[in-house]
Amino acid sequence: MIAAREANSECLHLLETSIMGLTIAVQMDPIESIDITTDSTFVTALEAQRRGHRLFYYQPRGLALRHNRLVARGQAMTLQAVPGDHYRLGTEETFDLAGADVVFMRQDPPFDLAYITATHLLEHLPASVLVVNDPAEVRNAPEKLFVTRFPELMPPTLITADRREIEAFRREYREIIVKPLFGAGGQGVFHLGPEDENLTSILELFGTLSREPVIVQRYLPEVRAGDKRIILIEGEAVGVVARVPQTGEARANFHSGGAAAPSRLSARDQDICNAIGPELRARGLVFAGIDVIGDYLTEINVTSPTGIQQINRLDGVRLEERLVDAIETRVGGTARLIRTSP
Repeated sequence: MIAAREANSECLHLLETSIMGLTIAVQMDPIESIDITTDSTFVTALEAQRRGHRLFYYQPRGLALRHNRLVARGQAMTLQAVPGDHYRLGTEETFDLAGADVVFMRQDPPFDLAYITATHLLEHLPASVLVVNDPAEVRNAPEKLFVTRFPELMPPTLITADRREIEAFRREYREIIVKPLFGAGGQGVFHLGPEDENLTSILELFGTLSREPVIVQRYLPEVRAGDKRIILIEGEAVGVVARVPQTGEARANFHSGGAAAPSRLSARDQDICNAIGPELRARGLVFAGIDVIGDYLTEINVTSPTGIQQINRLDGVRLEERLVDAIETRVGGTARLIRTSP
């Protein structure tokens, strides 16, 4: 009995040690160009640093698969909440990512072949390295496609490259939204009425830029009052912010000039989160942001969700603490599994 207690005590000590002072590799866009007053990656990494975790910064182009070992060229990083002087970088080095405890994959879309390649490369990491979000599941869950797994929550939607199908959809629903299937930040989003003569030209433009289908949805006039960005951590709704479009604008995204306003979860919002939450958690999609217009779920963002700082300011919370808690818990569970295996 005593021996068992001593073994359990040693296991607990190793588990606690594994959570204290983690090495977190942050895969992100150029650190010098971020807006530290709105950037979710910055505030989360700053919270991890506050807890004593070490940060290693690199950009996706710094990844290299060398003799089947994944390395990244980057630098040790320290952060401070000082505009214009928010980071310090160490000497450039090549770091074997198998030596990290966590890889925080946070580069912005577009969800193109470069992005997809990075997810494939990260799958070469051993199971002892937690990738947030799980790279295979990120690859399997582009926001405008993953949401189609929940058709009962969506507005009427069409995904196709067939112009005749799109024209028929517009005849049925009159006002429509047309947008690129793998776009982000509200770029390339068009609101078209039943008599708008630009539909053919827009489809020709999309066809010139890529071979991908487009996504077409029934226009939801509720967007004029704003959509909702809801943050989910481990499948649980932890915060919500309204994104209000500018006058004369149909796009509410922050990147398109949408303004942040206080909001709250409605009963319908909670039903949506309850429906998708278990799936997110099971897939290792620790950090997600969903978009809701009126009563409809329009996107599930798992590539690089935003909105933490806007919610923090409006609601007086610190969502980054919840996110780092979730990461530490996942690392602890992995450590428990590894340490106690025979």
